[in-house]
Amino acid sequence: MKRNILILLLVLTGMSSCNDFLELVPEHQISNNVFYKTQNDFDRALIGAYSSIRGLYSGSAILYAAELRTDNAEINWSSPSVDEMQFEQNALTSTNTTVRGIWNVCFTTISRCNTILDRIDAVDFDAAAKNKIIGEAKFLRAFSYFYLVRLFGDVPINEEVFDNPGEIQAADLTRKPVEQVYDLILADLTSAETLLPATLNADKTHASIGTVKSLIGKVHLTRKNYAAAETKLKEVIDLKQYSLHENYAALFSEGNNNTKESLFEIQYIRGRSLGNNYSALFTPAITSMAIFPNNLQGSGRITPTLSLFNAYEAGDKRKATSVNDSVRLINGSKSPARYALKFVDFKVVETSDGAVAFTVMRYADVLLMYAEALNEQSKTDQALPFLNMIRTRVGLPALAGLTQAQFRTAMENERRVEFMFEGQRWFDLVRTGRAREVLNAYYTGKKQNFSVAEYEVLFPIPLAEIELNSKLKQNEGY
Repeated sequence: MKRNILILLLVLTGMSSCNDFLELVPEHQISNNVFYKTQNDFDRALIGAYSSIRGLYSGSAILYAAELRTDNAEINWSSPSVDEMQFEQNALTSTNTTVRGIWNVCFTTISRCNTILDRIDAVDFDAAAKNKIIGEAKFLRAFSYFYLVRLFGDVPINEEVFDNPGEIQAADLTRKPVEQVYDLILADLTSAETLLPATLNADKTHASIGTVKSLIGKVHLTRKNYAAAETKLKEVIDLKQYSLHENYAALFSEGNNNTKESLFEIQYIRGRSLGNNYSALFTPAITSMAIFPNNLQGSGRITPTLSLFNAYEAGDKRKATSVNDSVRLINGSKSPARYALKFVDFKVVETSDGAVAFTVMRYADVLLMYAEALNEQSKTDQALPFLNMIRTRVGLPALAGLTQAQFRTAMENERRVEFMFEGQRWFDLVRTGRAREVLNAYYTGKKQNFSVAEYEVLFPIPLAEIELNSKLKQNEGY
């Protein structure tokens, strides 16, 4: 009897040899005879897919990739790893374990989604429930491929379920052109859009119709298909299911689960080893500071740069709730130290076990993407009100009379401070074609001998994956 493998694509997900494939652990030994027989089985399998994608955030991989690699963040502690330094200095190599971790998490999620989609049609249960599971699985597969294609360019495409090593070896696991990957992403999202219910999901850890439409809009914006992006993002606005939270700080502190601004989030539980590590990651590595219970210290692994600190306009309420430039010490004094406040749980008993939810997608992004799509079609006057919605929430004056070029500059800075440490900066700079210009100017200004070459806009394909799959070819320059 064949085994149905829940975590597939073993050549892509870090198995060291065919012998490892044969030494299956219980998670991989799920038989048709005992699983994928009921709605509950598929609900559990879907949770498994969501669980794998949270690895991008729980392990902070995306924050290294999208924040530490930019002018937003730097390392401020004495013993950084080689991998961490490669991100800070924009000197990634194909042996970077965080880069490989992103690759593996995305393909593991894709594999789990493939299994769900392959098995579900054969099982009879409520049609609406089945459609919702299919829709969410397609969203997660598209979401994973969207990360992969933006970071690595051409990547393998797989929609199959493999039953044995021979099938894997025979499969076409060569890298496919970017356009083909985007075709799959949009096909999955368009299908998901027809399958998910029109009502809003109260549980924002699961994708809903607004989540799907928003991601479609972001895909079109990334592809510079501005008219299509405008149409889809306007549909999200017209749903009237989301709105800006009146209190910006409340989006990033304890109790931020399922806010009216959230479209998709990763939730955490403190005290059960199910928390996040942002309280360690973002705060200083100072043993004498007194900002946590028991005077715990942070790690300083991702801290705000002076450039980011100075990017806030005077009067911007976001600054005081996003960054700080001094830390309180045990003796009651303060010491200079820049650190981030977003997503930090100040009640933790372990700094790697925070309870603050990480918001992956939120309504502010929809409004700013919509404004960007309008401006890129020379509709700057129509775009300004949506940019100003973000500004007026945080006490800044509305902008007026901007040219298209001035709007682009204003938008770049607005997105920088609005989404600081939310994993957006690298992707924004690459999408707008500004990554090399902005980051190289930043390094020059700091008199650092770092730079972003043209080939470094893409990440290297992990060497370990090339060694496992000879069909993979490395990105140029690495």
